[in-house]
Amino acid sequence: MSTRTVIRGGLVITASDEVHADVLIEDGRVAALAVPGAQEWSADRVVDATGKYVIPGGVDAHTHMELPFGGTFASDTFETGTRAAAWGGTTTIVDFAVQSVGHSLREGLDAWHAKAEGNCAIDYGFHMIVSDVNQDTLKEMDLLVEEGVTSFKQFMAYPGVFYSDDGQILRAMQRSAENGGLIMMHAENGIAIDVLVEQALARGETDPRYHGEVRKALLEAEATHRAIRLAQVAGAPLYVVHVSAMEAVAELARARDEGLNVFGETCPQYLFLSTDNLAEPDFEGAKYVCSTPLRPREHQAQLWKGLRTNDLQVVSTDHCPFCFVGQKELGRGDFSKIPNGMPGVENRMDLLHQAVVDGHLSRRRWIEIACATPARMFGMYPKKGTIAPGSDADIVIYDPGAEQVISAETHHMNVDYSAYEGKRTTGRVETVLSRGEVVINEREYTGRAGHGTYTPRSTCQYLN
Repeated sequence: MSTRTVIRGGLVITASDEVHADVLIEDGRVAALAVPGAQEWSADRVVDATGKYVIPGGVDAHTHMELPFGGTFASDTFETGTRAAAWGGTTTIVDFAVQSVGHSLREGLDAWHAKAEGNCAIDYGFHMIVSDVNQDTLKEMDLLVEEGVTSFKQFMAYPGVFYSDDGQILRAMQRSAENGGLIMMHAENGIAIDVLVEQALARGETDPRYHGEVRKALLEAEATHRAIRLAQVAGAPLYVVHVSAMEAVAELARARDEGLNVFGETCPQYLFLSTDNLAEPDFEGAKYVCSTPLRPREHQAQLWKGLRTNDLQVVSTDHCPFCFVGQKELGRGDFSKIPNGMPGVENRMDLLHQAVVDGHLSRRRWIEIACATPARMFGMYPKKGTIAPGSDADIVIYDPGAEQVISAETHHMNVDYSAYEGKRTTGRVETVLSRGEVVINEREYTGRAGHGTYTPRSTCQYLN
């Protein structure tokens, strides 16, 4: 049965345009845009967007639902996490399937399909964490690219868990240079960091703030530089995840000035939070333990600048929530045992709109770094990330003047604290459509687990 929805009277904002337009949706896709009132389209549903923004649904290309870490699991399931994403105006996530050492990529991918299938409120795709590079794994990478898993994450951190050495990284990069895949890198010198952790604990430095002190900005910059040069040797593109340090931004900027296919992502926590949070008393700082860690406040200006100059192209959340009670508390007396990760999938679009209000970003740049570029980077554009004829009708009606206070009492993520507790923001998601179906209707959840479908992806659309 054909269904038609018209969104009337809003300001349609994409990465390239701002235009007052009516939007016609047919059978889950955008069918047409027209000057307001110019077309008398008949419709089953009319949404009045007068005075509101009409924006593409957010694409969060870095989430970890149900991730096993440090003897526990991220507290959001695919059901709770994607519902929270929808509340925050995000309509597509790309999560990370995990290969365990000694197991195949296929086993890891199948396990993540099983977790997600039938449970997601919004559409989803997968990256593949490669923890065990060998001849079989390298062959599997080719097969995964063919079936729409076109990006592979490696870790220069976490020895004994996810860590790859330079030789393994080089082999994977050489393979991705051939098969069109994109290597995503967690760039921190984990071998050196482990030495500093051991030394800090021996000195009795056990509080959460030392997590930030041992994971030094210079060791993020060193690993970023090394990853860039390994990718250059392999002739492969590189995407550096969760960039937090100004020294790492400088490495990315230098590589891009050299014309290399090197890309960088940062996250809201690095733009809005700092080591001041890690130093909060009574173990409260544990709430802010993530890796790469929060940095001193002076790094923020360079991250904002990187987003404006396009040395950083994407803002994702690295959403990996652990409850304070019973999970973060595992690290009382030893910061190295605090599960690494923070909640944020629900807050990203609002925090970035606040950055527009504060003058850090333009409205179009907001949509570019949160919707269009992640969709292009990971092979989903223009199906996702824009509002254009033929695109999926993943659309958010956004009230730019509404004010809200971020709080764990009102958020929908399955975690017992908010990293942004008490923060006042201007702008709020009002209505969300996922493939034409209303999942948030004027601040009421009308979606369902199982509406979200798996989205195979083509290769990175930025490679020259």
